[in-house]
Amino acid sequence: MVIGSLNMDMVVRTGRIPEAGETLIGQEFALSPGGKGANQAVAAARLGAKVAMIGSVGRDSFGAELLEIMCQEGIDTRHIAKSAARATGVASIIVDGDGENRIIVVPGANTELQAKDMERLEEVIREAEMIVLQLETDLGMCEAAAAIAHRHGVPVILNPAPAQELSSGMLAAVTYLTPNETEAGILSGIAVDSMDSAEAAGQALLAKGVQHVIITLGSKGALIVDAAGSRHVPGFPVQAVDTVAAGDSFNGAMASKLAAGSSLEEAVRFGNAVGALAVGKRGAIPSLPRLAEVERFLEETEAAQ
Repeated sequence: MVIGSLNMDMVVRTGRIPEAGETLIGQEFALSPGGKGANQAVAAARLGAKVAMIGSVGRDSFGAELLEIMCQEGIDTRHIAKSAARATGVASIIVDGDGENRIIVVPGANTELQAKDMERLEEVIREAEMIVLQLETDLGMCEAAAAIAHRHGVPVILNPAPAQELSSGMLAAVTYLTPNETEAGILSGIAVDSMDSAEAAGQALLAKGVQHVIITLGSKGALIVDAAGSRHVPGFPVQAVDTVAAGDSFNGAMASKLAAGSSLEEAVRFGNAVGALAVGKRGAIPSLPRLAEVERFLEETEAAQ
Protein backbone atom coordinates (compact mmCIF):
# COMPACT_ATOMS: atom_id res chain seq x y z
CA MET A 1 0.00 0.00 0.00
CA VAL A 2 1.56 3.25 -1.18
CA ILE A 3 0.24 6.40 0.50
CA GLY A 4 1.42 9.53 -1.22
CA SER A 5 1.58 11.96 -4.08
CA LEU A 6 0.50 11.89 -7.69
CA ASN A 7 1.88 14.70 -9.87
CA MET A 8 2.27 15.60 -13.49
CA ASP A 9 5.94 16.35 -14.16
CA MET A 10 6.81 19.21 -16.50
CA VAL A 11 10.35 18.44 -17.61
CA VAL A 12 12.69 20.91 -19.30
CA ARG A 13 16.07 19.74 -20.60
CA THR A 14 18.93 22.17 -20.92
CA GLY A 15 22.71 22.02 -21.22
CA ARG A 16 23.19 23.74 -17.87
CA ILE A 17 21.12 25.28 -15.10
CA PRO A 18 20.52 29.04 -15.60
CA GLU A 19 21.97 31.54 -13.16
CA ALA A 20 19.69 33.94 -11.27
CA GLY A 21 18.11 36.36 -13.74
CA GLU A 22 19.42 34.45 -16.75
CA THR A 23 17.34 33.08 -19.62
CA LEU A 24 18.52 30.04 -21.55
CA ILE A 25 17.19 28.26 -24.60
CA GLY A 26 16.21 24.74 -23.60
CA GLN A 27 16.54 21.62 -25.70
CA GLU A 28 13.34 19.75 -24.95
CA PHE A 29 10.07 19.89 -22.99
CA ALA A 30 7.87 16.97 -21.99
CA LEU A 31 4.92 16.19 -19.73
CA SER A 32 5.56 13.01 -17.77
CA PRO A 33 3.35 11.34 -15.14
CA GLY A 34 5.02 11.17 -11.75
CA GLY A 35 4.87 12.15 -8.11
CA LYS A 36 6.88 10.21 -5.55
CA GLY A 37 3.90 8.13 -4.45
CA ALA A 38 2.82 7.26 -7.99
CA ASN A 39 6.40 6.49 -9.01
CA GLN A 40 6.89 4.10 -6.10
CA ALA A 41 3.54 2.41 -6.70
CA VAL A 42 4.27 1.83 -10.39
CA ALA A 43 7.82 0.68 -9.64
CA ALA A 44 6.54 -2.01 -7.27
CA ALA A 45 3.71 -3.04 -9.59
CA ARG A 46 6.04 -3.46 -12.58
CA LEU A 47 8.22 -5.72 -10.44
CA GLY A 48 5.35 -8.09 -9.69
CA ALA A 49 3.90 -6.72 -6.45
CA LYS A 50 0.17 -6.40 -5.85
CA VAL A 51 -0.19 -2.67 -5.19
CA ALA A 52 -2.94 -0.35 -3.92
CA MET A 53 -2.60 3.40 -3.54
CA ILE A 54 -4.09 6.08 -1.32
CA GLY A 55 -3.82 9.58 -2.78
CA SER A 56 -5.66 12.54 -4.26
CA VAL A 57 -5.81 14.18 -7.70
CA GLY A 58 -7.82 17.05 -9.12
CA ARG A 59 -10.85 16.79 -11.38
CA ASP A 60 -8.78 17.85 -14.39
CA SER A 61 -7.01 16.34 -17.38
CA PHE A 62 -3.79 15.67 -15.45
CA GLY A 63 -5.72 13.82 -12.76
CA ALA A 64 -7.63 11.75 -15.30
CA GLU A 65 -4.38 10.82 -17.06
CA LEU A 66 -2.68 9.80 -13.83
CA LEU A 67 -5.63 7.61 -12.78
CA GLU A 68 -5.67 5.97 -16.19
CA ILE A 69 -1.96 5.18 -15.95
CA MET A 70 -2.37 3.70 -12.47
CA CYS A 71 -5.18 1.47 -13.75
CA GLN A 72 -3.11 0.39 -16.75
CA GLU A 73 -0.35 -0.70 -14.36
CA GLY A 74 -2.79 -2.87 -12.41
CA ILE A 75 -2.77 -0.67 -9.30
CA ASP A 76 -5.88 -0.57 -7.09
CA THR A 77 -7.05 3.07 -7.32
CA ARG A 78 -10.23 2.81 -5.23
CA HIS A 79 -8.72 5.01 -2.51
CA ILE A 80 -7.45 7.80 -4.78
CA ALA A 81 -9.78 10.75 -4.20
CA LYS A 82 -10.79 13.35 -6.80
CA SER A 83 -10.65 16.86 -5.39
CA ALA A 84 -13.18 19.41 -6.59
CA ALA A 85 -11.30 22.26 -4.91
CA ARG A 86 -7.68 21.79 -5.96
CA ALA A 87 -5.85 20.99 -9.17
CA THR A 88 -3.69 17.90 -9.60
CA GLY A 89 -0.19 18.36 -8.21
CA VAL A 90 2.58 19.34 -10.60
CA ALA A 91 6.38 19.26 -10.51
CA SER A 92 8.64 21.58 -12.48
CA ILE A 93 11.84 19.71 -13.29
CA ILE A 94 15.02 21.04 -14.92
CA VAL A 95 17.43 18.35 -16.13
CA ASP A 96 20.95 19.47 -17.08
CA GLY A 97 23.45 18.00 -19.50
CA ASP A 98 24.84 15.63 -16.85
CA GLY A 99 21.41 14.17 -16.13
CA GLU A 100 21.15 15.87 -12.73
CA ASN A 101 17.80 17.39 -11.82
CA ARG A 102 16.34 20.28 -9.82
CA ILE A 103 12.69 20.00 -8.86
CA ILE A 104 9.98 22.33 -7.54
CA VAL A 105 6.73 20.62 -6.50
CA VAL A 106 3.34 22.37 -6.27
CA PRO A 107 1.32 19.77 -4.29
CA GLY A 108 -2.21 20.88 -5.23
CA ALA A 109 -4.76 18.13 -4.52
CA ASN A 110 -2.11 16.05 -2.73
CA THR A 111 -2.49 18.30 0.32
CA GLU A 112 -6.14 17.33 0.74
CA LEU A 113 -5.16 13.97 2.25
CA GLN A 114 -5.38 14.54 6.00
CA ALA A 115 -4.98 12.54 9.21
CA LYS A 116 -8.74 12.04 9.45
CA ASP A 117 -8.65 10.25 6.08
CA MET A 118 -6.11 7.78 7.45
CA GLU A 119 -8.33 7.12 10.46
CA ARG A 120 -11.23 6.46 8.10
CA LEU A 121 -9.04 4.03 6.13
CA GLU A 122 -7.59 2.27 9.18
CA GLU A 123 -8.98 -1.13 8.16
CA VAL A 124 -7.47 -0.76 4.68
CA ILE A 125 -4.06 0.12 6.16
CA ARG A 126 -4.29 -2.73 8.68
CA GLU A 127 -4.74 -5.28 5.89
CA ALA A 128 -1.62 -4.19 3.96
CA GLU A 129 1.56 -6.27 4.02
CA MET A 130 3.70 -3.14 3.71
CA ILE A 131 3.05 0.62 3.87
CA VAL A 132 5.21 2.97 1.78
CA LEU A 133 5.25 6.71 2.59
CA GLN A 134 7.01 9.84 1.32
CA LEU A 135 6.76 13.51 2.31
CA GLU A 136 5.17 15.27 -0.69
CA THR A 137 1.85 15.20 1.17
CA ASP A 138 0.60 16.59 4.50
CA LEU A 139 3.02 15.67 7.28
CA GLY A 140 0.24 15.14 9.82
CA MET A 141 -1.36 12.66 7.45
CA CYS A 142 1.93 10.79 7.09
CA GLU A 143 2.34 10.67 10.87
CA ALA A 144 -1.18 9.29 11.27
CA ALA A 145 -0.66 6.64 8.59
CA ALA A 146 2.63 5.51 10.15
CA ALA A 147 1.09 5.38 13.62
CA ILE A 148 -1.87 3.29 12.42
CA ALA A 149 0.38 0.87 10.56
CA HIS A 150 2.73 0.58 13.53
CA ARG A 151 -0.19 -0.09 15.87
CA HIS A 152 -1.28 -3.01 13.71
CA GLY A 153 2.23 -4.40 13.19
CA VAL A 154 2.39 -3.43 9.51
CA PRO A 155 5.97 -2.59 8.40
CA VAL A 156 6.45 1.02 7.26
CA ILE A 157 8.95 2.23 4.65
CA LEU A 158 9.44 6.00 4.81
CA ASN A 159 11.30 7.74 2.02
CA PRO A 160 11.89 11.11 3.78
CA ALA A 161 11.73 13.36 0.73
CA PRO A 162 11.43 16.26 0.35
CA ALA A 163 13.73 16.46 3.38
CA GLN A 164 12.35 17.96 6.58
CA GLU A 165 12.66 17.44 10.31
CA LEU A 166 10.49 14.64 11.70
CA SER A 167 9.15 14.03 15.19
CA SER A 168 10.51 11.26 17.38
CA GLY A 169 7.03 9.73 17.38
CA MET A 170 7.01 9.50 13.60
CA LEU A 171 10.49 8.01 13.42
CA ALA A 172 9.64 5.45 16.11
CA ALA A 173 6.84 4.13 13.86
CA VAL A 174 9.19 3.62 10.88
CA THR A 175 10.54 0.18 10.13
CA TYR A 176 12.72 1.13 7.15
CA LEU A 177 13.95 4.70 6.64
CA THR A 178 15.47 5.36 3.20
CA PRO A 179 17.11 8.81 3.07
CA ASN A 180 19.71 9.88 0.53
CA GLU A 181 22.87 11.55 1.82
CA THR A 182 21.33 15.03 2.03
CA GLU A 183 18.17 13.79 3.76
CA ALA A 184 20.18 11.67 6.20
CA GLY A 185 22.19 14.77 7.14
CA ILE A 186 19.08 16.87 7.76
CA LEU A 187 17.37 14.17 9.85
CA SER A 188 20.44 13.22 11.90
CA GLY A 189 22.26 16.54 12.17
CA ILE A 190 25.41 14.86 10.81
CA ALA A 191 26.72 15.94 7.40
CA VAL A 192 27.03 12.83 5.21
CA ASP A 193 30.03 12.98 2.88
CA SER A 194 31.71 9.61 3.44
CA MET A 195 30.90 6.05 4.40
CA ASP A 196 31.95 6.73 8.00
CA SER A 197 29.70 9.80 8.29
CA ALA A 198 26.86 7.85 6.69
CA GLU A 199 27.22 5.17 9.35
CA ALA A 200 27.28 7.81 12.10
CA ALA A 201 24.11 9.37 10.70
CA GLY A 202 22.47 5.98 10.54
CA GLN A 203 23.34 5.26 14.16
CA ALA A 204 21.91 8.63 15.20
CA LEU A 205 18.66 7.79 13.41
CA LEU A 206 18.49 4.38 15.09
CA ALA A 207 18.74 6.21 18.40
CA LYS A 208 15.62 8.17 17.39
CA GLY A 209 13.63 4.93 17.13
CA VAL A 210 13.95 3.82 13.50
CA GLN A 211 14.48 0.06 13.18
CA HIS A 212 16.50 -0.03 9.94
CA VAL A 213 18.19 2.87 8.14
CA ILE A 214 19.10 2.46 4.47
CA ILE A 215 21.08 5.46 3.21
CA THR A 216 21.14 5.59 -0.58
CA LEU A 217 24.50 6.67 -2.01
CA GLY A 218 23.85 7.03 -5.74
CA SER A 219 26.21 4.98 -7.88
CA LYS A 220 27.98 3.78 -4.71
CA GLY A 221 24.89 1.80 -3.72
CA ALA A 222 23.45 1.94 -0.21
CA LEU A 223 24.47 1.57 3.42
CA ILE A 224 22.28 -0.44 5.80
CA VAL A 225 22.53 0.51 9.47
CA ASP A 226 20.54 -1.37 12.11
CA ALA A 227 20.91 -3.39 15.29
CA ALA A 228 22.99 -5.98 13.39
CA GLY A 229 25.58 -3.35 12.46
CA SER A 230 26.30 -1.64 9.16
CA ARG A 231 26.60 -3.25 5.73
CA HIS A 232 27.50 -1.60 2.45
CA VAL A 233 25.55 -2.95 -0.52
CA PRO A 234 27.45 -1.89 -3.68
CA GLY A 235 25.68 -0.20 -6.55
CA PHE A 236 25.80 -0.82 -10.29
CA PRO A 237 27.75 1.95 -12.04
CA VAL A 238 25.94 3.09 -15.18
CA GLN A 239 25.87 6.21 -17.37
CA ALA A 240 23.08 8.39 -15.98
CA VAL A 241 20.76 9.96 -18.53
CA ASP A 242 18.17 11.29 -16.06
CA THR A 243 18.14 10.81 -12.27
CA VAL A 244 14.42 11.68 -11.90
CA ALA A 245 12.71 8.84 -9.97
CA ALA A 246 15.98 7.06 -9.14
CA GLY A 247 15.15 7.05 -5.43
CA ASP A 248 11.51 6.22 -6.06
CA SER A 249 12.43 3.20 -8.19
CA PHE A 250 14.73 2.01 -5.38
CA ASN A 251 11.98 2.32 -2.77
CA GLY A 252 9.36 0.57 -4.90
CA ALA A 253 11.78 -2.24 -5.66
CA MET A 254 12.84 -2.66 -2.04
CA ALA A 255 9.21 -2.72 -0.90
CA SER A 256 8.29 -5.37 -3.47
CA LYS A 257 11.13 -7.64 -2.37
CA LEU A 258 10.56 -7.21 1.36
CA ALA A 259 6.84 -7.89 0.97
CA ALA A 260 7.75 -11.08 -0.92
CA GLY A 261 9.90 -12.28 1.98
CA SER A 262 13.43 -11.39 0.82
CA SER A 263 16.14 -10.39 3.29
CA LEU A 264 16.92 -6.68 3.65
CA GLU A 265 20.29 -7.13 1.94
CA GLU A 266 18.65 -8.88 -1.02
CA ALA A 267 15.97 -6.21 -1.25
CA VAL A 268 18.53 -3.39 -1.20
CA ARG A 269 20.70 -5.04 -3.88
CA PHE A 270 17.61 -5.47 -6.04
CA GLY A 271 16.70 -1.83 -5.41
CA ASN A 272 20.19 -0.76 -6.48
CA ALA A 273 19.77 -2.64 -9.77
CA VAL A 274 16.35 -1.11 -10.42
CA GLY A 275 17.70 2.37 -9.68
CA ALA A 276 20.61 1.83 -12.07
CA LEU A 277 18.22 0.89 -14.85
CA ALA A 278 15.90 3.82 -14.11
CA VAL A 279 18.63 6.47 -14.44
CA GLY A 280 19.48 5.14 -17.89
CA LYS A 281 16.12 6.33 -19.26
CA ARG A 282 14.31 9.64 -19.35
CA GLY A 283 11.25 10.55 -17.32
CA ALA A 284 9.77 9.31 -14.06
CA ILE A 285 7.23 6.56 -14.65
CA PRO A 286 8.46 5.95 -18.23
CA SER A 287 11.92 5.08 -16.84
CA LEU A 288 10.75 2.40 -14.39
CA PRO A 289 11.85 -1.09 -15.46
CA ARG A 290 9.83 -4.29 -15.47
CA LEU A 291 10.85 -7.47 -13.66
CA ALA A 292 12.21 -9.31 -16.72
CA GLU A 293 14.52 -6.39 -17.54
CA VAL A 294 15.88 -6.30 -13.98
CA GLU A 295 16.45 -10.06 -13.88
CA ARG A 296 18.28 -9.91 -17.22
CA PHE A 297 20.43 -7.01 -15.98
CA LEU A 298 21.39 -8.91 -12.81
CA GLU A 299 22.23 -12.07 -14.78
CA GLU A 300 24.41 -10.13 -17.22
CA THR A 301 26.14 -8.30 -14.39
CA GLU A 302 26.91 -11.53 -12.53
CA ALA A 303 28.16 -13.18 -15.73
CA ALA A 304 30.56 -10.28 -16.36
CA GLN A 305 32.08 -10.45 -12.86
